[in-house]
Amino acid sequence: MSEPLSLRPATVADVPALVALVNSAYRGDSSRAGWTTEADLLGGQRIDAERLADTIAAPSAVVLVHEALGTPSACVQLERTDAYDCYIGMLTVQPTAQGGGIGRRLLEAAERWAVEHWHSRSVHMTVIVQRTELIAWYERRGYARTGRFEPFPYHDVRFGVPQRGDLRFEVLRKAFGDVAGVVHRQ
Repeated sequence: MSEPLSLRPATVADVPALVALVNSAYRGDSSRAGWTTEADLLGGQRIDAERLADTIAAPSAVVLVHEALGTPSACVQLERTDAYDCYIGMLTVQPTAQGGGIGRRLLEAAERWAVEHWHSRSVHMTVIVQRTELIAWYERRGYARTGRFEPFPYHDVRFGVPQRGDLRFEVLRKAFGDVAGVVHRQ
């Protein structure tokens, strides 16, 4: 088993580097170097500086950052949604580093963080339904398709410029029992 990633909470000073990292992993030609690209589904940005700074400043959220050679190379967002559940999103690995297990380790670390810091019993996320390979990746990590869907925010270009009219999100959920060696204590 590989060693856990070293993570730290992001600060507002990280915003420019994280915006560049997230957008490079999901949108545009740079995203095609990895497998998480959404470039065929969405143009424009995945995140902007204002929205990311608001997330970092929110008391119910944290963006965890992994650095390589002093530069953010991976990140993930957690947001507490109630006393025992949280949302996970923006799981990002630098495109040229994807496929090497960093994403899996980042996801495991985020789950441990949610259990250790917030005593979370479950986590949920939303994934664009057309991202079947990504949904399958999450299912292999214990996430279940809920059959619940949320609309894509077509009216808000801060989330990207849709390339098709049938985008929507499916909610995936994972309940925690033993998360990578961390047992939730009731």
